[in-house]
Amino acid sequence: MNQIFTLHNYAFLKLLSFRIFIVLAYQIMAVAVGWHIYEITHDTLALGLIGLAEVIPYFSCALFAGHAVDHYCSRRFFGALAAILLLINTITLSAVSIGWISGDATFWIYGSIAFTGIARAFIAPSYTTLFAIIIPRKHFAKATGVGSAVFQAGLVLGPALGGLLVGFASKTTAYSIAILLCLGATLAMLSLKVKEPPPVQGSPAVFNSIAQGLRFVFSNQIILGALSLDMFAVLFGGAVSMLPAFIQDVYHYGPEGLGILRAAPGLGAIITGLWLTRQPINLHAGRWLFYAVTGFGVFIIGFALTAYFWLAALLLFLSGICDGVSVVLRQTILQLATPNAMRGRVTAINGIFIGSSNELGAFESGIAARLLGLVPSVIFGGLMTLTVVGITAKLAPKLRNLELHQLH
Repeated sequence: MNQIFTLHNYAFLKLLSFRIFIVLAYQIMAVAVGWHIYEITHDTLALGLIGLAEVIPYFSCALFAGHAVDHYCSRRFFGALAAILLLINTITLSAVSIGWISGDATFWIYGSIAFTGIARAFIAPSYTTLFAIIIPRKHFAKATGVGSAVFQAGLVLGPALGGLLVGFASKTTAYSIAILLCLGATLAMLSLKVKEPPPVQGSPAVFNSIAQGLRFVFSNQIILGALSLDMFAVLFGGAVSMLPAFIQDVYHYGPEGLGILRAAPGLGAIITGLWLTRQPINLHAGRWLFYAVTGFGVFIIGFALTAYFWLAALLLFLSGICDGVSVVLRQTILQLATPNAMRGRVTAINGIFIGSSNELGAFESGIAARLLGLVPSVIFGGLMTLTVVGITAKLAPKLRNLELHQLH
């Protein structure tokens, strides 16, 4: 573990600081926005539309963001740009909650969320390429565990803090804290000192460059299988977007209960990430990936079936443990299997697979809840996750039988 923090100690810590600040800001904003929208509309479809409002601009920008990170300017520049865009967003949401912006509040909220999608398109490619520059290749697995633990810490603390701020202070206070965190992320990225390789000379035109990244991913069974497995599991199995409805209509808790439930999966995942930094999975990595996603689907079904708040929190915690294993393994596979010159584009494609599936999953959950009812829609999603595991295991035998040493 100490080997990771040697020559690149400060650079890695600053990169992790950027990640935790920006994740905390995003998660606090997400909790506040979900509560804000449901408070106005009391409509599960309106919660689903939050995801759709974010995924459309994200999907539209992600591939171009990946190309830009690979070929232009400094990776630090794009990371700082993402933080600044998110800062503008949180300021707008704060102004809406205070009442400084007149008109339809939902219009401004959805518009701000759309802007968030543009910012998010640059975050992962910037982080991933800088990670590969800072961390020696032989330490990727352990460092990925550290990065995942930090990321999951944001997923735990962000929703909990967001729920507490909304419940005991106000939505405006929550948005204001997110503003400060965005400023912290910007400063952390701008202060990062790392020698970046120069942009590729004579790089192909933007669409040819994007096509190269797409061909690489779709011709690699291991990468494509890992991305597809996680994408469809999240698309169908994500219940987080419906938590405001569960809190108000099933458990009858306030926003602090929403913070607890949103934090529960992240708590499980951060414990898993910390464990995997000391005990990385090297043997039977492919099998463990499939086991983890299967467990995720099973615990989501269990969550949907319980009417008890703390049992629901426990089941979400267990789903987070499974998700933590899946995230660390998938990120390690991507880092080891991707050439340095294509990291931005492959990370962007990964973001489309995984990042957009969160928002599309929120939209799918909203539609399913409207058509099937709240609880049946989550059960359906969990069953679909298990179906995806079976199909991927059949179609991607190289991933199923993967050993990480094959990628070194």
